Amino acid sequence: MENIPSVLVHGILSHARASRLAHATVAMETMQEKRDKKHVPGGLKLHQYANLYFHARNPMLFKRKDQAASLCVLRISTDVRNLAGVVFADSNASGDYVRFLSPAQWQLLHFDDIYAMDWRHPNDPIAYYRHRSRKCAEVLVPHRVEYSLLTGAWVVDRRAAERLSAMGFTLPIAIDPVLFFC
Repeated sequence: MENIPSVLVHGILSHARASRLAHATVAMETMQEKRDKKHVPGGLKLHQYANLYFHARNPMLFKRKDQAASLCVLRISTDVRNLAGVVFADSNASGDYVRFLSPAQWQLLHFDDIYAMDWRHPNDPIAYYRHRSRKCAEVLVPHRVEYSLLTGAWVVDRRAAERLSAMGFTLPIAIDPVLFFC
């Protein structure tokens, strides 16, 4: 939530553009180092894209569940897929086995895995690793996502909703503790 005042002005920025502004991050540094070295075939460096998860209830948010009261998940219009240069990643974009797709190839995404409530497979470690990566499928938008493409936000509770509203966020805010693993 700490970044909402910036998002209201600048939109959602790529890592490269956000690094020029004061901001808070929930990113894991080891993952950022890996992402910094990745280049999207026929496109930009991974850090030049604003990255959006298809589904926020994923391993990354799970690792930040203790911070749920200070987080919000922004909802983005599906119109984002029509922007020039947008790329879909069928799993975590920094992964070794990721496929980068054009939005016209959306049917190649594993939506049952992406939107599953749980990605654990206790008796099948290979299925677990594959599913965990697919849960982090991404939409990659060159440089930034304009604020006009935001449609709302989710927060963990009423207090978080009030805090987000107090920051000047005027779009619809929904409360969904399950999204935040609460």
